[in-house]
Amino acid sequence: MISIIAIDLRNPKPIYEQIKDNIKQLIITGALKPDEKLPSVRELAQTTSINPNTIQKAYRDLESDGFIYTVSGRGNFVAPSPKNVDSKRLEELYDILRAAVGELSYLGAAQSNIIEIVQNTISRSRPQGGNKT
Repeated sequence: MISIIAIDLRNPKPIYEQIKDNIKQLIITGALKPDEKLPSVRELAQTTSINPNTIQKAYRDLESDGFIYTVSGRGNFVAPSPKNVDSKRLEELYDILRAAVGELSYLGAAQSNIIEIVQNTISRSRPQGGNKT
């Protein structure tokens, strides 16, 4: 089950995106395992005091992004890591990474700190079944 969903009501990011980001992070770090059942929309709405429609929107987005799947009558589950690489999505993420690294460099962040953060992030992420570049 989901251990921690942190919602910041002062954050300008919509609540459904915060939920989506929290669950996605739990999946990426391996806190939620493939095929693990997620709480129902109703359960998560009760534990977080968030409107069920907001939870449902986050779940729909996670499903369309390939992070979870739905089994009719049984609920939502964590999807296994994709076997096929979505090259368009990878390029989008590389562009985001390039922009972030560029901005960090511009702001004076040390190259060694940037590299350390990338390496630590990779080591905290669950194994993805090989080197996908």
